[in-house]
Amino acid sequence: MKYRERQWHEEGRRVTIRRQWVSYGRISPFIARAVVVGEDAKFWRHDGFDLPAIKYALEKDLKARKFALGGSTITQQLAKNLYLGPDKNPIRKIKEAILTWRIEHTLSKRRILELYLNVVEWGDGIFGIEAASEHYFGHSAALLSAREAAELAAVLPNPIRFKPTSSMRYVARRSRLIYAIMVRQGLAAPDGTGAATSAPKAAPPVVETGTVAGASPSDTLTSVDVDALLDSLAQ
Repeated sequence: MKYRERQWHEEGRRVTIRRQWVSYGRISPFIARAVVVGEDAKFWRHDGFDLPAIKYALEKDLKARKFALGGSTITQQLAKNLYLGPDKNPIRKIKEAILTWRIEHTLSKRRILELYLNVVEWGDGIFGIEAASEHYFGHSAALLSAREAAELAAVLPNPIRFKPTSSMRYVARRSRLIYAIMVRQGLAAPDGTGAATSAPKAAPPVVETGTVAGASPSDTLTSVDVDALLDSLAQ
């Protein structure tokens, strides 16, 4: 947030910051699931680093001849949002790795996700899921539906450029894909209309390939598969 405030100051802009902390128990389970699907498919199983996703991101960078160092997990993003700036260079990535390791070995996964959902920016000055839900949908984060959650998760790669409720083709396609993956993995109802309060307390058990236990092999989606599908929308 400090970085964003400096950025606004340098641009000569006065931006009103909207944020309201909300505990994990008062957040719709759909937004937690949608963010994990869209940002970090192996979140509940890795120790802060998704090596296959990092390899995929590195190969993509080499092919594009750029130095983006993508493949960040939710924990890595949290470390960056809490302690570091957006610079993409080797030194910052080393600091990020150290902080990520410390966070993973100090906090529970639930606490990490709670922090992430409360500090991530969803538009100029809109920090945290409660402020985002109120701003875009007019109700609290506890009432987010599966489709609303998918729309919010869809813009996280660039929440300043993209808006959840915009008519941009990229956002619409990405949110539909995230929602479809949620349905495929048993994390949301096919119609997407079920109230968050009626959703199951916990997500179905997940196996190593990222599918709901009991699903057929043809339904498997690895974190790299998800990354590739989501990245294809930007092309």
